[in-house]
Amino acid sequence: MDDALLVVCLCATWCKTCTEFRGTFDKLLAQHAGAQFVWLDVEDDSALVGDIEIENFPTLAVFRGGKALFYGVTMPQEGVVARTLNSLTRDDRDASSAATAGSVLPSRNSRNAPPAVEM
Repeated sequence: MDDALLVVCLCATWCKTCTEFRGTFDKLLAQHAGAQFVWLDVEDDSALVGDIEIENFPTLAVFRGGKALFYGVTMPQEGVVARTLNSLTRDDRDASSAATAGSVLPSRNSRNAPPAVEM
């Protein structure tokens, strides 16, 4: 079982907040060696995203070993997302009750996703 974090950002090209968040997402990628980061546009990558409920952007889905640890809208600020990811990288962290919709992403990603960026 792979214990590396998979961090998926669900975004939209037309979303100004997502566009501004992209640089922060890339910085976080560089800070989390061993984690996989995937940026999915809900329209361009609709075959992967499917019918997942997205309340707002950016929405993060974080998994470890196929288990959902986090799914939800996040503040697009580096410190907020970094704290969330740091809390999820702890070895004693169990899978939380992330939204059921978010739990399908790892299986879709493993079959059809564009290559994840891995550090």
